[in-house]
Amino acid sequence: MQKGYSKYFILFLSFIVISCAKKGTITGGKKDTIAPKLISSVPKNFSTNFNGKEIKINFDEYIKLKNVNKQLIISPPMKRQPDILPYTASKSITIKIKDTLLPNTTYSFNFGKSIQDNNEGNPYEQFKFVFSTGSYIDSLSLGVKIKDAVNKKTDHFVSVMLYEYNEKYNDSIIYKQVPRYITNTLDSLKLVKLENLKKGKYKLVAIKDVNGNNKFDPKTDKIGFMKDFVSIPNDTLYQLELFKEEMPFKALNVSQASARKFTMGYEGNAKDVKIKIRKNGEEIPFIATKLPKRDSLQVWFKAIKDDSLSIDVSKNKFKKTFALKVKTQKKDSLSYSSDDTGTLHFRNTFAVNATIPIIKWEEEKMKLLNKDSVEVKFTTEYDEMRQKLKFIFKKEPLEKYTLKIFAGALINYYDKKNDTLTYKFTTNNFSDYGNLKVTLEHIKRFPIIVQLTNDKGEIMASEYSEKSNIINFDFLEPNKYSLRVIYDDNKDKVWTPGSFLEQRQSEEVIYLPKEIDVRANWDVDQPFDLGK
Repeated sequence: MQKGYSKYFILFLSFIVISCAKKGTITGGKKDTIAPKLISSVPKNFSTNFNGKEIKINFDEYIKLKNVNKQLIISPPMKRQPDILPYTASKSITIKIKDTLLPNTTYSFNFGKSIQDNNEGNPYEQFKFVFSTGSYIDSLSLGVKIKDAVNKKTDHFVSVMLYEYNEKYNDSIIYKQVPRYITNTLDSLKLVKLENLKKGKYKLVAIKDVNGNNKFDPKTDKIGFMKDFVSIPNDTLYQLELFKEEMPFKALNVSQASARKFTMGYEGNAKDVKIKIRKNGEEIPFIATKLPKRDSLQVWFKAIKDDSLSIDVSKNKFKKTFALKVKTQKKDSLSYSSDDTGTLHFRNTFAVNATIPIIKWEEEKMKLLNKDSVEVKFTTEYDEMRQKLKFIFKKEPLEKYTLKIFAGALINYYDKKNDTLTYKFTTNNFSDYGNLKVTLEHIKRFPIIVQLTNDKGEIMASEYSEKSNIINFDFLEPNKYSLRVIYDDNKDKVWTPGSFLEQRQSEEVIYLPKEIDVRANWDVDQPFDLGK
């Protein structure tokens, strides 16, 4: 009996244990948050007198490489990139060097965030493997801060470079050769350190290297630089401001776009460009306008089909003659439109856009009526470059307007007249907008440009001041704005970027640190101390 009782008691306990176990959920334990660890390497990290072609780095767990081509920074840069293996999960990384190593040089391989554990993706951040082909490791460093010269947001993946100042140095080196030392801000850093440097004198440069070739291409890249050479050792924290250089004007091509129009692509700024069109040696008239959202001009002419045109283009040092054989093509269709057919905000100007340039208009054949059919006085201005006829008048709140442009009021470049056009638009109440008064303190010099931008960096309002420190922005649409001041040193009323070859920095831009919240029916007084 005793043995039978014991047997049934054991079965009963087993049943309870199994039943309890079924009630729980297997969790797999705590989530792994620990990054991989280096356990060994051949050669050892920070080795000297290295002359091999292969490096093997071993870790304590399986790792994977993520975006290594973008994250890995090799300093000094190599002409032939090494192979980084394997491409699958492994406990080791092999670096196969294909380039000829420089003598007596300290090399640094900074893997950024590319080394991660295979299961959870925990990164071994900023892991560096360093070796020297000489008898010692260079150990000096330089701190650099990166910001944009005009925009509030700074680009990611900016290369920070040092070019050695010696008998071979000249300013064109950044276009043709890779730097002596390099690091990168990757996807999050604004403050970086150039490390493992040797004592010397250097040119400090930062480049948003679009092509990834460690050279400056002014067509695509932004650049920032220190005008004076930097001596190392140096404990100064340098700040570089990135800007996109304005390219010298250059006409790129000429192509026929319609029966009596050709387009001309260009680099740089087309303002004040000189164009001459000749047919059989005789100059013919034309009108040049801007092709929207493209670096191209539209050139309108009255030549007959099958004519051969000679087109001379010049500005500053650029001169070139293009030949164009005019072929039979469709004529441009004539139409008119407006950007403000719904609500016209108080800071905007109503304008009519024409697909073909307007050369003549008669205000007597136009009427602007309010909701009571009372005529509203207006004047007109024509923006030839953008093919816009602007209507200037005093806008009243909560008003409904009807603009009638009667037949024949507009005459375009090809002597075609318009049919009757009607546009309707309204205004909001004054209380739907906010007003901003900016009081500037400790202004260093005039003139200045004061601008409001949105979260995309687009200019929403701009004012110019040659002497006043009080700037008013009335009737602003409710929004959060960034406020900036530009010292317009060349007095051209726009921000001017710098030039590396001229060793000229961009015009200074200062942002108010915080955003300004402009709300409907609010008046905001905002002091802005430019001396801080």
